[in-house]
Amino acid sequence: MITPKIILLLINLLGGVAVIGSYVAGLSAKHGGAAALWGATPGSIRPFYTVSMVLAALGYFAFIYFILFRLSPESGRFNLFYLIFLGILVPSAFWMPLTNMYLANPILATWILIRVVLAIVGISSLVLALVLLGLHVKEGGLAYALAVAGSFYFAFHTLVLDAVFWPILFK
Repeated sequence: MITPKIILLLINLLGGVAVIGSYVAGLSAKHGGAAALWGATPGSIRPFYTVSMVLAALGYFAFIYFILFRLSPESGRFNLFYLIFLGILVPSAFWMPLTNMYLANPILATWILIRVVLAIVGISSLVLALVLLGLHVKEGGLAYALAVAGSFYFAFHTLVLDAVFWPILFK
């Protein structure tokens, strides 16, 4: 029997491979590449985004560690994490291919899909942060505090920086 933690781990492993694979393919695309993905984002803002990406990734590691190794599957909300992580990882795997499609052929429908993908990731990230915050963890300690803090920073990055500001700066 596959345990809930194994299912969540598989979602993260397969989803992570899909996201990283889309990034590797996207960065080597003939119509894209790293510089093109910034769009019109000013060079002075890019280092802030880069640092924020690293902080968001560290936040991801903090909350996935807590969920997989410190949270009991009997917590009552564990199955909700499946949907949340699918809402983060599946659309994330589509962002770069869609952005490269848009760079190759800038049509409104593709731009709308990019915005929808970013919104789904951002909203899913916010839901994750709220679910973690709402857990009644008796002895969460530092791992729980880092998971909550990391999830809120991850939500800030994906919802505010990626879903709201990147599209404005890209154009």
